[in-house]
Amino acid sequence: MQQVRSTVFVQEQGVPAALEWDDSDAAGTHVLAVSDDGTPVGTGRLLPNGSIGRMAVLSEWRGRGIGDAMMSCLLDEARRQGHKRVKLSAQQQAVGFYLRHQFTTRGGPYMEAGIPHVAMVRIIT
Repeated sequence: MQQVRSTVFVQEQGVPAALEWDDSDAAGTHVLAVSDDGTPVGTGRLLPNGSIGRMAVLSEWRGRGIGDAMMSCLLDEARRQGHKRVKLSAQQQAVGFYLRHQFTTRGGPYMEAGIPHVAMVRIIT
């Protein structure tokens, strides 16, 4: 998990390492996608407040449905935990991915860690 997030967020996108790691990791439920040889290639988390975040897939593994599979797992876990609604802070360039997963935008763009984001929510059925 840490290696994937460091590669995607810190190295690739320039997010300061101090902003990437927070106390919420310990409280969250994490998904980890691995290759056939067990190498981590994607990760995401669901926090107790129903917030999904830290979705990351290594660049060479993008476009293969890994993000979709991880999102399905996180939504299933949110249902299992009894959440009626989930929320996230989407990088603006990834809004289309979340729209495909039935999220809707809430409000306009804002900056987070130097990257344009938009708030999104989804009702869990």
